[in-house]
Amino acid sequence: MSAPGGDWIATGPRKPGAPLLITAELPPDVLGWTDALRREHYPPERNRLRAHVTLFHALPPSVEAELLQVLSDLARCPAPPARITGLMKLDRGTALAVESPEMVMLHHAIAERMHGLLTDQDTRPLRLHVTIQNKVPREAARALQASLAPDLRPVSFRFRGFGLYAWEEGLWRPIRTIAFRG
Repeated sequence: MSAPGGDWIATGPRKPGAPLLITAELPPDVLGWTDALRREHYPPERNRLRAHVTLFHALPPSVEAELLQVLSDLARCPAPPARITGLMKLDRGTALAVESPEMVMLHHAIAERMHGLLTDQDTRPLRLHVTIQNKVPREAARALQASLAPDLRPVSFRFRGFGLYAWEEGLWRPIRTIAFRG
């Protein structure tokens, strides 16, 4: 169940109580490239989402209106520059490491506004990345890293905006994309 065709999107009535997540939205060319890598290398039975850069994994649904305001206020700034700098080794997977000091600062501003509501996972230091493989044997992850590393070159881009989603049984329900407009 990979990303093409929107099969990563929750359908039907919205589920009450679904946690909210925030992404840094990739531009279409980078999204297309990273999602193709994800479809190729992520175990197909586990690949239920498109490629993405997660900023926050689980915020309470009760803060949706406040989050929309915070994200809208922060999106007044110019689109933050970013760069895929290489591979990030995960314990049992592979990701593309993303460098963006400006996005890290925006993440910090959101975290400050949501202080006291963050999960343990969302209080850890932010390591921006796009996961292209996960939950595979370590040997398979190391083999993919060895295969990709020689040809991987830095890719510069600008994030398009913030994405706000509800997490519903492993699928995402889009709530709003807030484009950078500065």
